[in-house]
Amino acid sequence: METKKLHSRFSLGRQSSLAPDHDGSATVNSLVTDSVTVTDSVTVTDLVDPTVRLMYLANEGDLEGITELLDDGSDVNFRDTDGRSALHVAACQGRTDVVELLLQRGAEVDVQDRWCSTPLADALYYKNHDVVKLLEQHGAKLKVAPMHVQNSREVPEYEIDSSELDFTNSVCITKGTFRSAIWRGIQVAVKTLEEDVFTDDDKVKAFHDELTLLQKVRHPNVVQFLGAVTQSTPMMIVTEYLPQGDLCAYLKRKGALKPIIAVKFALDIARGMNYLHEHKPEAIIHRDLEPSNILRDDSGHLKVADFGVSKSLKITKTVKEDKPVTCQDTSWRYVAPEVYRNEEYDTKVDAFSFALILQEMIEGCPPFYRKPESEVPKAYVENERPPFRALPKLYPYGLKDLIEECWDGEPYRRPTFRQIIERLDKISNHLAQKRCWKALTPPCIRNLETLFKGYPTSPGSRSARSTVR
Repeated sequence: METKKLHSRFSLGRQSSLAPDHDGSATVNSLVTDSVTVTDSVTVTDLVDPTVRLMYLANEGDLEGITELLDDGSDVNFRDTDGRSALHVAACQGRTDVVELLLQRGAEVDVQDRWCSTPLADALYYKNHDVVKLLEQHGAKLKVAPMHVQNSREVPEYEIDSSELDFTNSVCITKGTFRSAIWRGIQVAVKTLEEDVFTDDDKVKAFHDELTLLQKVRHPNVVQFLGAVTQSTPMMIVTEYLPQGDLCAYLKRKGALKPIIAVKFALDIARGMNYLHEHKPEAIIHRDLEPSNILRDDSGHLKVADFGVSKSLKITKTVKEDKPVTCQDTSWRYVAPEVYRNEEYDTKVDAFSFALILQEMIEGCPPFYRKPESEVPKAYVENERPPFRALPKLYPYGLKDLIEECWDGEPYRRPTFRQIIERLDKISNHLAQKRCWKALTPPCIRNLETLFKGYPTSPGSRSARSTVR
């Protein structure tokens, strides 16, 4: 009769997601220490302690064997010398049916191994999304963030202890992922990546990319980054708090702005964007420039915010989305046609969005506000642009021409933000001089100017003089 040796360890397919020296394999350590000779008529699992056998069967997906063991009194929450349970093993292997059976039989859903990894963390690491959903349905909570580091020396300098953030009187800010909080005695804005999106690799990557970008930027017209929570959940980005809200809410309250105010705001936006576009060594494309992503500070100046979909131009001069942008990702009313067509694009997409914002400040309504949002990008692709309904005098000194150049259908013809700033500075100076003249000129002189504006200069229109009083 053929015999074979049973060694003191048997190999499982995957180990803890937080174990050091991760090599993709794992072992169960609680087996007999001596080798045992067995015959063909005796199975390996017959010679293994029933509690350890439970983990082996969970690894193999043997539902019948697991049920039999549990019915015989085996502990569903048995843990080996590494603190690993059968639920850990099943979660690593993606055995959804085994996970469900173990949970039904009373398995602890958030049990931690010696490295503080839970079944949910393991399932996330190995991208077993069906297991993740099942564990979450049974109340599992992620203890470790996706950006967790193994060594305390690797914790980033910007890391904020989540216990320092006081949300007692927190309120939502603009979009739902932003809240206010108190941190070390000051009010801050907090952007949160909720735990239910940790299974979405794209959203986790976007969070990481935004965090990486925010660390690089420092400018008066760009929202200031203060720190982040990345070693616990939920993960958060902490920035300065601007109590005056965003430009979108401001325009809803105020409607059309006076040209001098609109130009002042436009200069703030353009300066922030020029800093991003000329950032060295990597230019930064915002790609989601819209009024709700532009915030007002206490002095009335604007700051560019929310870099969730921003791109860095590292080597190439253009970028392209990994997949088509949807209306859930961004507002279609401000997106350039090349983004909608899922083509390669560069910094000029921000000039396109800027033009629409500047026109909105003068007109007092969003671009194509009468069209459903889903139809707006189609109009841009067909080279339609929002109509100019405001009086011509509200677009002084070439302001309308600047807007039309910025939303040109050909990106290469759109001006850079450095050029936009030069144009806006000239327009601002003209408006300031005109305002200064009005302030210094006596009312009687201004009345005479108004009078002569309507006074006929043509000899053939002398009869009209009788109407001037």
